[in-house]
Amino acid sequence: MPEETPKHSVSVAGIVVDDQDRVLVIKRRDNGHWEPPGGVLELGETFEEGVKREVLEETGVHVEVQRLTGVYKNMKRGIVALVFRCRALVSNDATQTNEATRVRWILPSVVVDLMDEAYSIRILDAFGENIPVRVHDGTSLIKSRQHSGDGSLGSEK
Repeated sequence: MPEETPKHSVSVAGIVVDDQDRVLVIKRRDNGHWEPPGGVLELGETFEEGVKREVLEETGVHVEVQRLTGVYKNMKRGIVALVFRCRALVSNDATQTNEATRVRWILPSVVVDLMDEAYSIRILDAFGENIPVRVHDGTSLIKSRQHSGDGSLGSEK
């Protein structure tokens, strides 16, 4: 019997930054975890369209997508996330939605205490210059399988 091709989902997330360098985060309704807004990319949707849609659906905030800030793979669930830094067009529009029980603007310095490492690193990476490629188990980074943060996929660290 032929081996089945592995299946992966592609998701997008927005690290939304306002004019005070605060970051928009949500408390997910389905699992109660704090994370940047994001979700599965729909068929026929560009990355930018997906980020704008997900951020709006989960927070009520309209954004301008600025740049890719990282690529992250959940090794347990087979989800590849492309994360983009975004600028909030109006930062006071954030509101609770069907997908989030809470929506907050926070300083990047508190993300490590607020959320799992697999998600806090996405925010911290968005304030850096490099575009890291990282893998995680849904909660923590898998340290032995990280790639260099210079955008290359050379040797693993």
